[in-house]
Amino acid sequence: MNDRRVPLLPPSDLYGRRRSDRAIRVIDAVAETRMRWTALINRRTAAGAVDDRRIALTVAQRRVEAHDTDVVSLLLTAPDGRALPPWRPGAHLDLELPSGRLRQYSLCGDPAERHAYRIAVRRIPDGEGGSREVHESLTVGSSVTVRGPRNAFPFVLPGHGSDTARVHFVAGGIGITPILPMVRMAHRLGVDWSMVYTGRSRDSMAFLDELELLGARVRIRTDEESGLPDAGDLLPGVDADTAVYCCGPVPMTTLIADRVREMSSVELHSERFSPLPVRNGTAFEVELARTGEVIAVPADRTVLQEVLKVRPDSPYSCRQGFCRTCRVNALSGPVDHRDTVLTDAERAAGDMLICVSRCAGERLVLDL
Repeated sequence: MNDRRVPLLPPSDLYGRRRSDRAIRVIDAVAETRMRWTALINRRTAAGAVDDRRIALTVAQRRVEAHDTDVVSLLLTAPDGRALPPWRPGAHLDLELPSGRLRQYSLCGDPAERHAYRIAVRRIPDGEGGSREVHESLTVGSSVTVRGPRNAFPFVLPGHGSDTARVHFVAGGIGITPILPMVRMAHRLGVDWSMVYTGRSRDSMAFLDELELLGARVRIRTDEESGLPDAGDLLPGVDADTAVYCCGPVPMTTLIADRVREMSSVELHSERFSPLPVRNGTAFEVELARTGEVIAVPADRTVLQEVLKVRPDSPYSCRQGFCRTCRVNALSGPVDHRDTVLTDAERAAGDMLICVSRCAGERLVLDL
């Protein structure tokens, strides 16, 4: 990556327009009203304006970012060297892997660098194959297609869309990837900020060299040296009028959420590694119109989970209702929409995301 820099302005909106940020916040169903959550969104207010552009890129650089070699970063550039679409901290790319899998990876480079995107991927040996494919198949010179960038985890600066006075960041393991650009922006713009970065051991933690350049505001904490952290270890000095940005394993984000619920005037903005459990679900049936198969969906399972049992090649990615990969058309039956991305027009046309949305009655007929 070259060293060109351009001035970083406070974020406008999620898509670069010069007006105030309109990131949507929703109240979690089990949280107290004083706790505000940033909704996972990736659509414009105008119907149908979701950014689905596909960009052909080349792996220009590959680097091991953790000494245990389980984290590698890829620098992606356009074959002709052209400038790439802009992005804001918290954004991700949809990466189309050679196998056909579609996976989301957070951008962890510098938004001021317009000629390259950087992502980092931890190998998950017993995962679903996406991370292994990145590690084993994408080498320097490989061609890859991406979609986006999209932002489902927007960073809102104090005084520019957030009512808080300071920011505290918490990253667990590979959760450092969306947090790192946020920290850099806060540092450059003189925001009052602090950070805790935790992991199993220093050898497993990526970008330690870059974080050390930011000084004593960053606290590195390892399970190996200090044991498993509690909420106090992750939120030192956090009090009223603080926005907490958190990304990491589910136990960590849950621990932080439970503590923040007890704190007045503290915002929590969080991105998860895995989908939330089904809440307030009821059992129903799904008919696959093309074959006539009927499958039962239990109250605590998603349509996608049950469809994958009979259609294992069905496309999916985020499993959280924002990437659109699992979108199908409901030919009949009432849909309980639980996504954060489909427009009213798309819902009226029968579209649904089967990773989160459900049936509001007894049976759905899907165009599958």
